[in-house]
Amino acid sequence: MAISVQHVVVLLLTSLLIAITFFLFTSDNIRFPLPSLSTDYTPLPKSATPSPSLDDVSSDQTPQKLKMKKLNASDEEEVVRWDLCKGAESVDYIPCLDNRDAIKQLKSRRHMEHRERHCPEPTPKCLVPLPDNYKAPVPWPKSRDMVWYNNVPHPKLVEYKKEQNWVKKDGEFLVFPGGGTQFKYGVTHYVEFIEKALPVIKWGKNIRVVLDVGCGVASFGGFLLDKDVITMSFAPKDEHEAQIQFALERGIPATLSVIGTQQLTFPSNAFDLIHCARCRVHWDADGGKPLLELNRVLRPGGFFIWSATPVYRDNDRDSKIWTAMVSLTKSICWKVVAKTVDSSGIGLVIYQKPTSESCYKKRSTQEPPLCVKEGVNASWYAPLRQCISKLPSGGVQKWPELWPKRLVSVKPQTGLVDAKTFKKDTEKWSEIVSDVYLERLAVNWSSVRNVMDMNAGFGGFAAALINRPLWVMNVVPVDKPDTLSVVFDRGLIGVYHDWCESLNTYPRTYDLLHSSFYLGDITQRCEIVQVVAEIDRVLRPGGYLVVQDTMETIKKLESILDSLHWSTKIYQDRFLVGRKGFWRPIKPEL
Repeated sequence: MAISVQHVVVLLLTSLLIAITFFLFTSDNIRFPLPSLSTDYTPLPKSATPSPSLDDVSSDQTPQKLKMKKLNASDEEEVVRWDLCKGAESVDYIPCLDNRDAIKQLKSRRHMEHRERHCPEPTPKCLVPLPDNYKAPVPWPKSRDMVWYNNVPHPKLVEYKKEQNWVKKDGEFLVFPGGGTQFKYGVTHYVEFIEKALPVIKWGKNIRVVLDVGCGVASFGGFLLDKDVITMSFAPKDEHEAQIQFALERGIPATLSVIGTQQLTFPSNAFDLIHCARCRVHWDADGGKPLLELNRVLRPGGFFIWSATPVYRDNDRDSKIWTAMVSLTKSICWKVVAKTVDSSGIGLVIYQKPTSESCYKKRSTQEPPLCVKEGVNASWYAPLRQCISKLPSGGVQKWPELWPKRLVSVKPQTGLVDAKTFKKDTEKWSEIVSDVYLERLAVNWSSVRNVMDMNAGFGGFAAALINRPLWVMNVVPVDKPDTLSVVFDRGLIGVYHDWCESLNTYPRTYDLLHSSFYLGDITQRCEIVQVVAEIDRVLRPGGYLVVQDTMETIKKLESILDSLHWSTKIYQDRFLVGRKGFWRPIKPEL
């Protein structure tokens, strides 16, 4: 009898173990144990908690109408219906830049108003279709030189700029030889020309954060990556078809923007160096407002490199532009530190912004005047100003520490953070990224190049990833504390943005979006479904959304992502990893 009972007990225990094992390996949302993130946390061995892999990226085109999961027993099921965006250009749809109705109603286009943001109401929830024969992007660093043509099938720039070596079509690929309007001998020769013109410019040392105005396909910024320089390349969405899309497909930092009637979405005194090579901006227009905007975002003591025909040609048109530029730069106390022409016949001038306001006070006329007041997040939908932006604290400004020391020894101009808080934030993100994001979450980091932090704070997430072959666009939401100047001070890049609107970027341009305790807050201002639709627009198929938040927010996101046929995993009731597939709603029959 005793033997029979033992057999029964063993059988029951075996059955229970099999049932538990079956549940663990079939559950869609397994909670994997994670270590505590407290300051006394001791990392587990790497082999202790293997990183699970997400399901294969889905490519089905089955139901376009799914029910969101119940969040609790009292909730009613809500139907989320996804439709494809309509129109001939829907594959590359950018809601706030492609609002044709608003653009048609503009009273003027003289100052590039039609290239600025005009967001539709309500914010669209449609999904952008994929280009025909879209495939996983060419991996970095190979992508810097070539990308799949079918991913960005735009031939106009190939023909329009064929004599300048911007981009060429070679079979299935678009190839980027490194040429440009001013790069007759290639971008390598051009950068060396700059170094010889002003040897004080030390790429990747005193010059870390660069702004490239009218960047073309961003070959200048792409080349500087090898010199430890991070360049924010920007250009408008104009007749130079898809130039920013090409840049991002290559894995080079870039954004859509224009110097028109509104300020750039960067903080004041941010960039170490600004570059313009035939960028087609009339710097002296409207009383010099475009150049005054550059002065606002240029760091005190920073450099402006202007390579354009007025610098080295003396015909009537160019001479008039040069004379106006001489007068304008003198009025804002910029001094010429170099002016030269190279063997290709291309010339440039390098200006330097003052480090104190003493020169402003000594001017014979106070025109343009000093700006009276500048608030936080001041450049979001703010008009250009015809005044000189004040220097931080009004005193003499010191240059940041040399790179890479400035990444962790920043002395913020704004006084928004003290040394203790900054150090604690840096250590916190270093711990989370190294012990959780890189080791525990189901993210294939080798496929990640273009990253966006949706609420960057002081840039700690980006700083913790600095040694990986990727770059991070640090977004500071306009409804959160203005910390973007801290991000730039430590040698990183970013923008202001309102997540209740669409981004100034093309679809399918980022490999990973990250959010930490933000998406729950935004539901107080707009629908979370709208935000997720924008995330889906920006992410490439196979890309990741990594969220750290409360379980209430995570469950809401999980349900919406399920309706999009994304793969999802939840960890320790705190982290969500979603992976976008190739699924799109079925196109309606005509």
